[in-house]
Amino acid sequence: MEITTPLPLLGGLSAAQFMRRHWQKKPLLVRQAVPDMVPPIDRSALFALAEREEVESRLIRHGKTGWSLKHGPLPRRSLPSLKQAAWTLLVQGVDLHHEGIHALLRQFSFLPDARLDDLMISYASDGGGVGAHFDSYDVFLLQAQGRRRWSIGKQGDLRLQPDVPLKILERFEPEQSFVLEPGDMLYLPPRYAHDGVAVGGDCMTFSIGLRSPSAGELGADLLARIAQAHADELEDAGPSAAVRYRDPAQPAVEAPGAMPAALQAFARKAVEMALRDPDAIDRALGESLTEPKASTWFDDGAEAPDELHAVRLDRRTRMLYDARHLYINGESFRAGGADATLMRRLADRRALGPRELAKASDDALSLLAEWCEAGWLHAE
Repeated sequence: MEITTPLPLLGGLSAAQFMRRHWQKKPLLVRQAVPDMVPPIDRSALFALAEREEVESRLIRHGKTGWSLKHGPLPRRSLPSLKQAAWTLLVQGVDLHHEGIHALLRQFSFLPDARLDDLMISYASDGGGVGAHFDSYDVFLLQAQGRRRWSIGKQGDLRLQPDVPLKILERFEPEQSFVLEPGDMLYLPPRYAHDGVAVGGDCMTFSIGLRSPSAGELGADLLARIAQAHADELEDAGPSAAVRYRDPAQPAVEAPGAMPAALQAFARKAVEMALRDPDAIDRALGESLTEPKASTWFDDGAEAPDELHAVRLDRRTRMLYDARHLYINGESFRAGGADATLMRRLADRRALGPRELAKASDDALSLLAEWCEAGWLHAE
């Protein structure tokens, strides 16, 4: 993606300027970030998504008795009347289920795909919202339909209201307020408090969220993946490769509860063996970041044609790369040379044309055919 060209999406800033001036530093309000905005998805299609088992959805209501939260699937009859005030429907990961929304999300490709999470849609009646809160990640709030008033503040007190099913700030301290019209967008850095309330009905807001894993969560996931990969490697090597603890020089002990130092040393060496591969952490990270969400699955694709002329990644496919590997949907492949260049282009552009495929090796074409049949990409 060209990162030095001014973009309407970023208020005339280039992607490079936005990242230097605003990214994780300060908010940015952009009027008409998407000029003449028409939502790629209409209300009825959004409500239909909320009915599906594999789509994460939530219904939030606010009234005299306080806040209520209901998780989907949400049949249409379970939603309040459009004329009823102060309710919100949240539908997560709409980009995985709708091509138009996926295409809109790709406008944010000036950010690493490893950081982009998904696009959530909030549909609200008049007065609807989810309360004053903060996110631990960056968020772009794009007004797609109707109007919404946003109040924001660089909150110091992050305490939450007790006994509420939502994470709502106990003492919200707004510093600025804006009403967003269709096509307007607000960027907020992590932990910037905000409260969005629909002004009038039929309000639809797109939230482009970023991944921001905690060190604890990420570390635990990577260690589990590395351990499993090491166990698989030992199993493939067979019984002869198994190294078991032995202590022929162990003397009799008077303190049986004391841990043998030799056993501790053996345990440390076992862990070091699992980490001896210098690529182990990078490989585990790539597999983790491309792992499809639990609710995502692929239908078997069509049989690949005898000759591939053009291919494009399925909207649900996650594909990344580093200097030595390709990662796609939780799997890793060693890659080098011209084929690696080709596959990196596929990851960046999510498509390859005839001229590019003409340069692919037989091994690369065979791999692409396998991915076609798995439904990970599509021949065109």
